[in-house]
Amino acid sequence: MTTSTHGQVQHINPDNLSKNPAFTQVVAVTGPGKTIYIGGQDAVDASGTIIGKGDIKAQVEQVFKNLQTALEASGAGLEHIIKWNIYIVQGQPLRPGFEASQKLWGGRPNPPTISVMFVAGLANPEFLVEVDAIAVVPE
Repeated sequence: MTTSTHGQVQHINPDNLSKNPAFTQVVAVTGPGKTIYIGGQDAVDASGTIIGKGDIKAQVEQVFKNLQTALEASGAGLEHIIKWNIYIVQGQPLRPGFEASQKLWGGRPNPPTISVMFVAGLANPEFLVEVDAIAVVPE
């Protein structure tokens, strides 16, 4: 039996589950690698200023910038995200946020698993969306 000294991330979309280009149904991680847990990111810049007040599209764009900054600080990129949770304040339209996230994700293969929750509110009443994430960088 041969053992690998390299980690592997496998994106799985079983035949008996629905297919959607926006997310993967299952992600399996084996072998050595670095796991990165990113706490909830909101639409604030480095100075703490809220970006895109009242505009979910602008807030999603800022949230992605924050995710990218957190990932880069950890030696990773968006392509390493295997799971994210998206929290959207009830009553906000999905389409502008979804379109912004799809544009920012771009043509990268293997989208992460995803959970979307509508919530009554977030830590600041100006926040419309928050995203936390898990990333894996195989070694």
